[in-house]
Amino acid sequence: MTTTPSLIAPAGSIPEALVAPMQALARVSADLALTIARGPLGGGSLAAEVGNNSDGDNQKALDVMADEAFAAALPGTGVRWYASEEQDDVVEIDADGTLGLAIDPLDGSSNIDVNVSIGTIFSIRTAQAGGAETFLRPGREQLAGGYVVYGPMTALVVTFGAGVLTFVLDPADRVFKPVASPKPIPAATKEFAINASNTLRWEAPVQAYVTDCQKGEAGPLGKNFNMRWVASLVAETHRILSRGGVFLYPSDSRKGYEAGRLRMVYECAPIAFLIEQAGGRATTGRLALLDQVPDKLHARTPLVFGSTEEVDRITAYHQAG
Repeated sequence: MTTTPSLIAPAGSIPEALVAPMQALARVSADLALTIARGPLGGGSLAAEVGNNSDGDNQKALDVMADEAFAAALPGTGVRWYASEEQDDVVEIDADGTLGLAIDPLDGSSNIDVNVSIGTIFSIRTAQAGGAETFLRPGREQLAGGYVVYGPMTALVVTFGAGVLTFVLDPADRVFKPVASPKPIPAATKEFAINASNTLRWEAPVQAYVTDCQKGEAGPLGKNFNMRWVASLVAETHRILSRGGVFLYPSDSRKGYEAGRLRMVYECAPIAFLIEQAGGRATTGRLALLDQVPDKLHARTPLVFGSTEEVDRITAYHQAG
């Protein structure tokens, strides 16, 4: 393994056992940022479909490339179990390792060719005797949760359970360097993010909430809202961490969406961990997300997160039926 740091962090900000895996994640992310920035100059299409994952989702060339790169960087970092959205099962890396790493190697694949922000989402846990057992546990047991967003700037945002740390990739030397983290997520907001094309398929509480947002000042919420939708969970999260808002990806009546679409282990748990550490809230729409236990490695869940007043309001809509 290279001794050149890919991540420069304030002394003591990263738990000692997590330094090696965080350096590996940063190193691969820096390489991915360069690959993404070059786009078609690198030869071939990063968005070319190359197969399907275990749940039948289309895999892009960059999905597979990212997954292979992260897995290859982990030996010797103390990670025993590697769980990837692109893999059917958990993979053992270091037999004597004490950690488990869950990862969505490339979030927002549909945006690769349109030059919209995409990202990597990761979660680190204490390794259990069994690979799957490591990840089929409440989200509150995470040791770290975070993401890398590949956008106009490449940033790494992470929590180790004591607030949020933010690093920006310096293009001059390709090292992630610390910057001031965003202020706590404001409790109130006038922005919501949801894919409105599915309106007729949502449950009644979600339909009612969005309708009331659209009524503006004359409606029961008494204020005008703006709607946002990027179709990249990392980009949505980064915006909410930066200025507040609420994000909804509810279940709906389409086949395969009845229990939500986002994956608990790879996407929702680490994002929820970050959001709570930033002063926000994350739920299934009804229950606290971090208290939920997935029943299988690729389990899906509805996800609502962001400014506390709106998350609580959405919960109230669900409780009212």
